Amino acid sequence: MGQHDPKAVATMLRKSTKTGSRVQFAALPYRMHKGKPQILLITSRGTKQWLLPKGWPMANFKPHKAAAQEAWEEAGVIGKAHKRCIGIYTYRKSRGIHRGKKFTVLIYPLEVTKSVNAFPEHGQRQRKWLTPKKAAKRILNPDLAKIVRTFDCKHID
Repeated sequence: MGQHDPKAVATMLRKSTKTGSRVQFAALPYRMHKGKPQILLITSRGTKQWLLPKGWPMANFKPHKAAAQEAWEEAGVIGKAHKRCIGIYTYRKSRGIHRGKKFTVLIYPLEVTKSVNAFPEHGQRQRKWLTPKKAAKRILNPDLAKIVRTFDCKHID
């Protein structure tokens, strides 16, 4: 999916609140390494699947800032959060209190400027920098894999 208009995203969030849909925000952490883009993937805590840092909307945080906060907590990275949603995917929870429920995830690029080894969820997850193509091969969700595979940091904002 291409970039999503902020007004369309705001409308989706309002509708999801009214309908009780579950919306999360994900960061797509990226950097340039030896002239080539890399994407940071992390493992989920339960199933150990490779994915992007993501979490719930946060009071007083715009969606891209909430995504950046999740990237800090789950992956230990800090950077410039882009305001424009670059993709949307859905998934069903396979564990916990939300098991079987469907979630919609809005993805925001995060240009990583700093990575640290001490962060809130250190020790609970693995993290790995990969090319978009290699990252996409590790992701089980086909819609998310496509977004990651076709990500181009030259065409943001």
